[in-house]
Amino acid sequence: MHLSDNDKDTLISMADNAIRHYLGQETEPAIPIAIGDYSSDLQSNGASFVTLTINNELRGCIGSLEAYRPLIEDVISNAQASAFSDPRFTPLTLSELENIHIQVSVLSKPEAIDFSSEADLLQQLRPNIDGLILEDKGRKGTFLPTVWESLTTPEQFLQHLKLKANLPANYWSDTLKVYRYTTECF
Repeated sequence: MHLSDNDKDTLISMADNAIRHYLGQETEPAIPIAIGDYSSDLQSNGASFVTLTINNELRGCIGSLEAYRPLIEDVISNAQASAFSDPRFTPLTLSELENIHIQVSVLSKPEAIDFSSEADLLQQLRPNIDGLILEDKGRKGTFLPTVWESLTTPEQFLQHLKLKANLPANYWSDTLKVYRYTTECF
């Protein structure tokens, strides 16, 4: 999906509005009443992550890996969850509101990667393009493509993703599943 600049502006505005609404700073409804008033791309089911930062430091990041509701609703819900329900952080406060930076990432549909070994998987990874979902034995983790900014090699990216999924960094199994996706970030 390639969103128009207007759709991107709408999603950022709605994410900001959802956070402000929760903090009692806006009178507009957090979820649009008439979804039909938005573009077909925003009405279509979409998966997104909303990342909040203050002074370039992560302050919250929550999202959906699969599209199961209209994109505009997904962004609104994930904005509120990033601000108030990310278990790594305390809920966002009113005093932090003016310093918050909102980034929305709209995900493509995840595609399974076929690989025969860890070396084969590492060769197939596309730095700065791929987001990954890793799952095995009931454990699951994901990294957005923006994580390549701090974990620059495929080896680092995969090892840290395993740790995020509560698996050892050197973990390997024949039942391991890995999916890739791309994002449109704004």
